[in-house]
Amino acid sequence: MQDKPVLKVVNLRKQYGSGCDHCDDGHEVTWEKNSCPECGTVYACNDVSFELYPGEILGVVGESGSGKSTMMKCLYFDNEVTSGEAYISSYNNGETNVFEESSQQLRHIRNTILGMIYQNPVLGLKMDFSSIGNIAEKMIAAGNRNVEYMENRSKALLKHVHIPISRIKDEPRKFSGGMQQRVQIAKALSNEPPILLLDEVTTGLDLSVQASVLDLIKTIRQELGISMIVVSHDLAVIRMLADRTIVMLDGKIIEQGLTDQILENPQHEYTQQLVYSLI
Repeated sequence: MQDKPVLKVVNLRKQYGSGCDHCDDGHEVTWEKNSCPECGTVYACNDVSFELYPGEILGVVGESGSGKSTMMKCLYFDNEVTSGEAYISSYNNGETNVFEESSQQLRHIRNTILGMIYQNPVLGLKMDFSSIGNIAEKMIAAGNRNVEYMENRSKALLKHVHIPISRIKDEPRKFSGGMQQRVQIAKALSNEPPILLLDEVTTGLDLSVQASVLDLIKTIRQELGISMIVVSHDLAVIRMLADRTIVMLDGKIIEQGLTDQILENPQHEYTQQLVYSLI
């Protein structure tokens, strides 16, 4: 693992509501999970900080409402952050807070540096486009105009994620959930991004389909060396994939460390409950 992170996030905050003197200034308030009882402001992510290193898979685990998906949407610029910083080593040498960049620059980062696989494929795919068209769209957004290259690249990616060549012109709406996720993965890989974001990608899939998607993710990491953030509420998924793990609760990181350490010797009471529920 190299010293310089490919992604560094500092004090990421996403709140819904204006806040008040009590919650803004850290006064003695008895919080109701992640909301202020005085003004009702919800802190979906509250001063989240972490680093992602080259070739690493970072797991993010926590219950529903812990802030995992909100954090991912902020990192992919689907949600505008309230405050915080994020630095990407392959963008301006990691010296620019990308959260402060223009919408045009954010589109560039989304299309060339980041890949996103959503829990719900409808968010990541155009269901009425062909599968090959979905991938080409991502390459066109990144400035590619070579039709032959895009067609060959799309076919190679769909083959890589085990979509039959006979079905590459089918629309994703005709596919099973597992096949839709594999098309999403192919699309996310189209511009060779150094960072891949995966948000609950196995939720709702049959166990056998889950296993094939997880195997694909591991293969991609081994062959391409892409850094990944994998969000899941399922510790078994995190155990299989992640080198390090972050545990989130009520919008905050409450524990982080090597995945083996987190799972074998959890320190926080909530993490202990998570781990023991697996046994």
